[in-house]
Amino acid sequence: MTPTIKDVAKLANVSPSTVSRVIANNPRISEKTKVIVREAMQDLGYHPNYTARSLVSKSTETIGLIMPSSGNKVFQNPFFPEVIRGISTKSHENQYGIYMTTGNTKEEIYNGIYDMVQGHRLDGLILLYSEVNDQIMNYLLEQDFPFTVIGKPYENEELITYVDNNNVQASLEATNHLINLGHERIAFVGGGLDLVVTIDRLNGYERALEHANLEKCKDYVVHQEFLQEGGREAIKELMSLESPPTGLVVTDDVLAFGIVNTLEHMGLKVKQDISIVSFNNVIFSELSNPALTSVDINIFQLGYEAANSLFEQINSASHTPKKITVPHELVLRESCGEA
Repeated sequence: MTPTIKDVAKLANVSPSTVSRVIANNPRISEKTKVIVREAMQDLGYHPNYTARSLVSKSTETIGLIMPSSGNKVFQNPFFPEVIRGISTKSHENQYGIYMTTGNTKEEIYNGIYDMVQGHRLDGLILLYSEVNDQIMNYLLEQDFPFTVIGKPYENEELITYVDNNNVQASLEATNHLINLGHERIAFVGGGLDLVVTIDRLNGYERALEHANLEKCKDYVVHQEFLQEGGREAIKELMSLESPPTGLVVTDDVLAFGIVNTLEHMGLKVKQDISIVSFNNVIFSELSNPALTSVDINIFQLGYEAANSLFEQINSASHTPKKITVPHELVLRESCGEA
């Protein structure tokens, strides 16, 4: 016979309502009681009927993740598995499932989100990116649907809960590191200008040049996808200039990894011939030869805080949008030398 919630309650010597609260991970139930009830569930082989619970609570106990592009490109960048790990950790604590959605076009992604929201298939959403004039963000605001953003919104910032680094300051510090080593010809390699993170990091780079009275050169600013191929194309373009840069601020370690490999094929040495400061501090930064100086943006924490703020919205009758800034740190390695 299949065990019931009453069987669990009897074995744990608690009421059935207490068992229900343990299943829902209610904070009012002590950890000691939770352990006793969960052990009873395990001993009996009891598994909660989440579908039935959802009908009663009117909750799907599922959140959605909106990816910025087709999955085959997204998962070439270690940023996304790590930020999802942070989201998953918090979701597991709240006993929530995760549904990931992506598409080959923005229209496909929008249509998928529209269907999920209108079909009440999710309790909330996390956007893993922030774009200029984002149709999805505007739609979610119109629907008053719980969502958080990893990245600063381009508009309606005061209406949206988001988690981000101070990307302007981080980029300023990265550029200053090269300036302090005596570099004057410093290039910037970033993603597309439709991404707010690119705009902010370009802003920080330009501020650092201005503060140091260094001339800004439009040929030194290159935009590519956050892929190794993008890094290869960027460095070929920059090194073909009449006066190529001696220092690079690269806004993603995957781009930087592609740059390092291409420089090696060109017969140029990182640190001796050109210095590189990168962003994200993922595994690529340590695997690179030489290892990359990189800005650690605490990717796991970005995901964890985004999920935490989303659950606060889901569990609250009223919600005040808030900005959460995750600290960054410049991690010094072997990719920078004096000019």
